[in-house]
Amino acid sequence: MAGDISLVEIMKLVGTEIGVSDWLTVDQTMIDTFADATLDHQFIHVDPERAKAETPYGGTIAHGFLTLSLLSAMNYSGLPKIREQTMGINYGFEQIRFMSPVKCGARVRGRFKLAETRLRGASMLMLTYDVTVETENERKPALTATWTTISQFDPKDRPEEA
Repeated sequence: MAGDISLVEIMKLVGTEIGVSDWLTVDQTMIDTFADATLDHQFIHVDPERAKAETPYGGTIAHGFLTLSLLSAMNYSGLPKIREQTMGINYGFEQIRFMSPVKCGARVRGRFKLAETRLRGASMLMLTYDVTVETENERKPALTATWTTISQFDPKDRPEEA
């Protein structure tokens, strides 16, 4: 459902899947860069030979937090843009579950179901998504979570409750 949508329109979509992101390839360069940024150099992420020899995964796997952080990119490619929005803010997560590892070289994408919307104050809409990150050709998802964001807008654009 990518494209543009109004505040009123999105509020009417609670309970529906409103977006599926593009596929992203999680390669060793991405994993290594994330390891450097987070100072998490556990061998299962950064040592392909050792990971192949000592883990059941056949090589390195992405950090769970790397998979989680890719939701931002998945949001941009998969969710409709709210026309009135002036800024988007992360509010938080509930029930993050790392269901299965993402192997180096795998492609992942996000599926977004709009679980709730709530107007807050004169210029904010809270949006809560049930998110699933799926790995191409894998039966089990890599990650599930409930993600809440805030869409900031000009108070003059505030809709009546939908």
